[in-house]
Amino acid sequence: MKNYLMCAVALVLLASCAVPEKVYYAKDYGAVPNTGADMTKQVAAAIAAIKAERCGKPARLVFEAGEYDFYPDSANVREYYVSNHDQDNPKLVAVALEGVRNLTLQGGASTEFLMNGRMLPIAMVDCENCKLSSIVVDTRVPQITQVEVLENKDGYITYRVAPWANYKIVDGRFVAYGSNWELTPAAGIAFEGETGRLVYCTSDIGVGVHNVEEVEPGVIRAPWNDARLLPGTRVAMRSYYRPTPGIFVSKCKDTCLENIRVHYAEGMGLLVQNSENIELNCFNVLPREGGDRYFSTQADATHFSGCKGLIDSRKGVYSGMMDDAINVHGTYLRVTQRLADNVIVGRYMHPQAYGFYWGAAGDAVQFVRSSTMEVCEPNVVESIEPYDKNVVDGAKEFKITLRDKVADDIACGDYGIENLEWTPKVVFRDNTISNNRARGALFSTPKDVLVENNLFDHTSGTAILLCGDCNGWFETGACRNVVIRKNHFVNALTNMFQFTDGIISIYPEIPNLQAQKKYFHGGNGTGVVIEDNLFETFDAPIVYAKSLDGLLFRGNKIVQNNDYKPFHWNRHRFLLDRVVNVTIENNDFSTGFDAEKDVKHRF
Repeated sequence: MKNYLMCAVALVLLASCAVPEKVYYAKDYGAVPNTGADMTKQVAAAIAAIKAERCGKPARLVFEAGEYDFYPDSANVREYYVSNHDQDNPKLVAVALEGVRNLTLQGGASTEFLMNGRMLPIAMVDCENCKLSSIVVDTRVPQITQVEVLENKDGYITYRVAPWANYKIVDGRFVAYGSNWELTPAAGIAFEGETGRLVYCTSDIGVGVHNVEEVEPGVIRAPWNDARLLPGTRVAMRSYYRPTPGIFVSKCKDTCLENIRVHYAEGMGLLVQNSENIELNCFNVLPREGGDRYFSTQADATHFSGCKGLIDSRKGVYSGMMDDAINVHGTYLRVTQRLADNVIVGRYMHPQAYGFYWGAAGDAVQFVRSSTMEVCEPNVVESIEPYDKNVVDGAKEFKITLRDKVADDIACGDYGIENLEWTPKVVFRDNTISNNRARGALFSTPKDVLVENNLFDHTSGTAILLCGDCNGWFETGACRNVVIRKNHFVNALTNMFQFTDGIISIYPEIPNLQAQKKYFHGGNGTGVVIEDNLFETFDAPIVYAKSLDGLLFRGNKIVQNNDYKPFHWNRHRFLLDRVVNVTIENNDFSTGFDAEKDVKHRF
């Protein structure tokens, strides 16, 4: 009888796997390209029909090549709490995939989803085994305004506004605007006109947007004193808003994004949160080829918050972003109260990180002391609920009941709590990162991380950062096994941003390092292995590390060049703060290696 039941179950599973995929065509629901008309309702109708008819059986929705326009007036209105973005609900969503199973959205040779206003282009929420393929995401009028410097003289800069940007002058103030937004830029990033690289030693700059005058249509003269901005320089004038990513993935499982291009988003290119198993295959965030934009997204190209399983990111191109190519982390809650021996209140602290799922009963957790970033007291969640019972969505605080008693001082304000269940493995391989602001790749996960065969070309700041922060961004956590091999680094550190102390920077945020007794990164595993890489650099620092147990730097080639003038404050190849079990061997330094000079241990 037992064998019979097992066979029956196997047959049912086999039959379900053998269900053929049904192909649907967007044009059959009125979603046709190149009309300029709003396609929001037509695409929604196609998705609704597939959900109703297929009930989770495999389906494919095919879009013809061409431009599909989406407008705010008929957008899907949703309340989404998006990690590391502004929580300015409601969100206006162009394409909403919610509760969908086994669906592929398939574009043609060039299928473009174009936003006409401030919108969230694509949302995937509570989906399983879904795929986006061969789709371009862009915005007709970006919230970043690009200008070209025409003249820089006597404390004034005359600049030409890009022809696709809308602007007006209000009482001498430059105001950029679109169909449902307007803003005055607060800062800028300067790009070399010929190469598209960030201008050396500029970082974030002020912009001339006050007391301006229009010399002629599209040409502005502004009091703006910055000698580094030569004629021909392009400046991306921007705000610090992050209302929406280009693609939002939340509470999904087994998601694949392939042959995607995001040319612009007023936030991350891709934000994935609380999801399991994400595959990126040729996922690209970059300026449009042949266009005149030098920038892509307002923030990171790809960002993963509180995920688990495997993040597999391969063959992507990331260029022109206002932040990093990839950032993988969880979120610490600060412990604000201890209600009983085993009951605490945990609070989301950063204003751009709250309201989304944090954990559930059965999740393994641990506490960390914010001042020293030392891990203590592993535990298990028995129950979790919003501390304010009147809050249904968007909670900032949670009442967490734990299996074991919690120490009396845990609620003194110096502790955070980390969820260990929602931590992913990461493979970041065969990608190209270039000409962006801030940093290249960030990883904060205790699971295995492999960074292999990537090109980091003028990443502006640090190329790779291993962080961990229970004080500012509250992004978890400690890395145990990281392998960085066969990568090519070209002229990182042309500008200074946060955590940019070496081409590879291992920089947990630790306010009181002197009081620390344990090590934050490494320890339980192999630590950080950096081998068989090529570093081309004009400056000194290669690796900065803090609070690390286990560093192997082996078989690397370091080639010194004269492309820029060295300026970094760190004059050591290896600057190590509280780092133990260090091996530096069999490397090739074009200018030679002096261990006494090039390796500096502190603390």
